[in-house]
Amino acid sequence: MSDDLKRGLEGVLVAESELSHIDGDAGKLVYRGYTIEDLARNASYEEVVYLLWHGELPSRSELETFEEQMTAERTLDEDVLDQVRTLADADEVPMAALRSVVSSLSAHDDDATFEDVADEEANVRKARRITSKIPTALAAFNRLRNGEEPVEPREDLGHAANFLYMLNDEEPDEVLAETFDMALVLHADHGLNASTFSAMVTASTLSDMHSAVTSAIGTLAGSLHGGANANVMKMLKEIDESDKNPTKWVTDALEEGRRVPGFGHRVYNVKDPRAKILGEKSEELGEAAGDMKWYDYSVAIEEYITEEKGLAPNVDFYSASTYYQMGIPVDIYTPIFAMSRVAGWTAHVLEQYEDNRLIRPRARYVGPTDQTFPDIDER
Repeated sequence: MSDDLKRGLEGVLVAESELSHIDGDAGKLVYRGYTIEDLARNASYEEVVYLLWHGELPSRSELETFEEQMTAERTLDEDVLDQVRTLADADEVPMAALRSVVSSLSAHDDDATFEDVADEEANVRKARRITSKIPTALAAFNRLRNGEEPVEPREDLGHAANFLYMLNDEEPDEVLAETFDMALVLHADHGLNASTFSAMVTASTLSDMHSAVTSAIGTLAGSLHGGANANVMKMLKEIDESDKNPTKWVTDALEEGRRVPGFGHRVYNVKDPRAKILGEKSEELGEAAGDMKWYDYSVAIEEYITEEKGLAPNVDFYSASTYYQMGIPVDIYTPIFAMSRVAGWTAHVLEQYEDNRLIRPRARYVGPTDQTFPDIDER
């Protein structure tokens, strides 16, 4: 047993997976052998979810059945909707609200049991319900906190388009629906990132699917993982409100010791392939709206940071301006990340259950070893 210390488990292999592969030097991402470029441009989010859960792309009839199954699970139980209302009234942080709601979904799931957590068919049904209900809960939360009533999900809209409809009470046009669907595909899985690993650790104890997803949401809520795209948009808005051009703003920020969010990655040594795709979408949305400033700011920052710091943008950098141009509130960017990544979380949990071993690393003890216990009056 090696005593080499690997902080953050960096570079440590802890599992084998058939779900997604990242080549950090080539800037390549694949889901079950399919490149992210092919999937983003040709597959719907539902097709990608099916691929992750079942190991292959669905046929037309399989996809139709799967979409019907997903659609049938969108509605929230009235007790859950009451909880969403309470959290909105309390002005809860969106990610904390989502964490609480997902945890409570088990109370209304007939398959939620600790007796046989490795039942594959039951776990797929639970994954389907969680994945289908998160958009409904998130859209309802956002509307309720703004004094508006929730919008019922529609059966004739896809996963992405239905969320935008429930969020805005208006059916999105084809461009917005396709762009958001693509964004969900891009975020669906990404190897053993922190939140996925958190879900796997929970599942490895033979805890249930709802607990594993709740763990993942709690992990994604951290600013070093899921919060970067919101921070990117805050930066872009701050630049817009200042009298500085983007390069000057970034130069001053770095001199002040501030971080520029959306750059660098623990895995990629080159530009994140997802950032390339979303950058194109951000440009298209800007052109369609006749307002290129958010995209132009982003390009100027990318060029400066890449040249001066040797860092390339990650997926968060261009998802920020893409979401903002779609009218999505900045503080639900991370919950939307969860709305997509739940497909990958649950797929990894299914994989963990198939060949489970309790995940239990060690820590090197560096504290004292020869303390003498003092009487309480002598402390």
